[in-house]
Amino acid sequence: MKLVTYDSQGIQSVGILEGEWVYPTGYGSLLELIRAQKPAQKIGQALAKGQVQILAPIPHPQQDIICLGVNYMAHAQESARFKKEDFNGERPYAVYFSKRVDCALEDGGTIPSYPGLVDSLDYEVELAAIIGRDAKAVRQEDAWEHVFGYTILNDVSARNVQNRHKQWYFGKSMDGFCPMGPCVVTREEFAFPPALEIYSRVNGELRQQANTRDMIFDLPFVIAELSQSMTLRAGTVIATGTPAGAGMGFTPPKWLRPGDLVECGIEGIGVLRNRVGG
Repeated sequence: MKLVTYDSQGIQSVGILEGEWVYPTGYGSLLELIRAQKPAQKIGQALAKGQVQILAPIPHPQQDIICLGVNYMAHAQESARFKKEDFNGERPYAVYFSKRVDCALEDGGTIPSYPGLVDSLDYEVELAAIIGRDAKAVRQEDAWEHVFGYTILNDVSARNVQNRHKQWYFGKSMDGFCPMGPCVVTREEFAFPPALEIYSRVNGELRQQANTRDMIFDLPFVIAELSQSMTLRAGTVIATGTPAGAGMGFTPPKWLRPGDLVECGIEGIGVLRNRVGG
């Protein structure tokens, strides 16, 4: 099932997406639907997709997004090369960080470029998992039961800010740096862990291409490891890392510029499109 958060005449709702039609579910937000612990059902007349505004699935996440850093080996290599660090190909432990999101950017929304502050704007296509019920001390074999569904997330990053401050929080948490969507696909639509083709394009040029099976630390591992010492609340968003091909991975780097169109696609979910503003 595909679910969208949409605005119709100033009222935010959650709908079931089927082709070009959106069927109301009676829920005002995806978090409300998740907390109800009931399957979404159609309750009203279908609306044409073009007659409503599709928003990010969770426009205002209840907590910072949990992110996996350098979770594809080839991206770990290009990241080390960009930072001029040695890399021996070993990743014994997962790298976690958080991304603050005031308001997630919807499909079609404009990514701000922050001229004067950011001179190395980058993109990162990622599979994002949404926790469906509170998870604490979860075993890997039971992790699937705690997933609600999946969406696409573009972990937009200001590399110069990130490197200057020697950490990722500031350079990845600026307003408008979290495009998300266009929909959520519920967990039963995919095998677990998902093995999906993932890619990004900038102005039509293919930049990233991989499969989510290539993750170093997969979703069952991540949910099990994190939940040993923290409670993952229903509605938590986990961004699972990006493959090689981010702008910093090229020589010279291919930074985003005003007017660029970034397309982030994942098999079975769709394509998240955002243009860079001035």
